[in-house]
Amino acid sequence: MSWSRMSFKGQPVWVRVGDDQRPVLDSDGRAEMKYRQEDPKSYRPSPGNLVPLAEPGSPPASPAQPRPARAPRAASAAHPRAPSASMTDDHAPGTIHVWTDGACSGNPGPMGIGIVVVADRERAERGEYLGMGTNNIAELTAIARGLDLAAELAPDHTRPIRVYSDSNYALGLLGKGWKAKANQELVASLREQLATFPHVKLVKVAGHAGVDNNERCDQLARQAVTSRHDV
Repeated sequence: MSWSRMSFKGQPVWVRVGDDQRPVLDSDGRAEMKYRQEDPKSYRPSPGNLVPLAEPGSPPASPAQPRPARAPRAASAAHPRAPSASMTDDHAPGTIHVWTDGACSGNPGPMGIGIVVVADRERAERGEYLGMGTNNIAELTAIARGLDLAAELAPDHTRPIRVYSDSNYALGLLGKGWKAKANQELVASLREQLATFPHVKLVKVAGHAGVDNNERCDQLARQAVTSRHDV
């Protein structure tokens, strides 16, 4: 397998492809993408959003045709109380905003996480080096650590919590009832942790889209990976 240049929503990116130059899909039917080939962090876009870069003067290219993938899994009914994933932000007084991101160099490789928690006029930032693992473990752990920090600010767990992540994988497992094939213990623990907050909502944000706190989390996570220390 190798990396090939493609376009994602009008922006040039690198995509992992097979010998046939088609995106290689994971078990969830997602491709692997990086904004720069040397980036430690990769993303999992839908292959329908990837378009081969056209040569100058060529007509627009059609979306890349991926390898056949398994049909999307239906949401599990085993977690009816899973928090919802929403693009709507509730600015109710007292809301604690938890921004999270995970990074991994090599996937698997050294992992780092970044967390920014904002509660009224309080703000806390943390970057943590996790050791060796995968990008998905980093994304999930970042949410767990963010909730730990939110609990420090609201020990009674009565304040509304908004958790922001750019990870479709984490939000699918925690907010859409996806069944975990890997990282099962971590996912189960995180679901139990979320259940202790009666007013929690998961919010999807776009990565590398100029969202200040998301970009700050990404920076903290990368610094932790590079330094191999907490920051």
